[in-house]
Amino acid sequence: MKLQVIVGSTRPGRATLSVAKWVAAEAAIVEGAEVELVDLQEYGLPFFNEAISPRYNPDRQPAPEVQKWLDKIAEADAYVFVTPEYNHSMPGALKNAIDFMTYEMKHKPAAVVSHGGVGGARAATHLKEVLSEATATIIPSGVQFVGYVAQGGLIDEDGNLDETIKANPYGPQGAVTGMLADLKWHSDALAAARN
Repeated sequence: MKLQVIVGSTRPGRATLSVAKWVAAEAAIVEGAEVELVDLQEYGLPFFNEAISPRYNPDRQPAPEVQKWLDKIAEADAYVFVTPEYNHSMPGALKNAIDFMTYEMKHKPAAVVSHGGVGGARAATHLKEVLSEATATIIPSGVQFVGYVAQGGLIDEDGNLDETIKANPYGPQGAVTGMLADLKWHSDALAAARN
């Protein structure tokens, strides 16, 4: 399973990067997983500006930075999107990146890890709806971090989870283990079906 962990925020000092590092480290433990951290900040995508919907434009010629993003997404078999919650939704940069996609995620599983005041639950719900329209297969299980992740000491900048939090089998550690198992199962099944 080629798994991409997508960092869904581009803000300076974002806690999302720390959470994504933790997810990537946990995913690397999964047997048969090849994990890559994909940071939206590294792509410099413009605001979506194509005159014709990408899915319906046979003569589409994406800008180089957009094509780089699309090629990267197409490489994976499965995805974990890590998102904060901004104003009851995902960050605009993440929605914008998805708007450029056509069928790169078709029949590939995607899960969501979120953080924010209510665990990023509203952002996760909205993101799952958007990802389903982007033709991904949505995995119901996910991980939610309630509150201020980095400032609250739940995780450090290297992606190390607080030991007290890690010891709770009903917290993020247990949730990520279950989510990754679901993702691997779906990835294997869907890869076989695609082939």
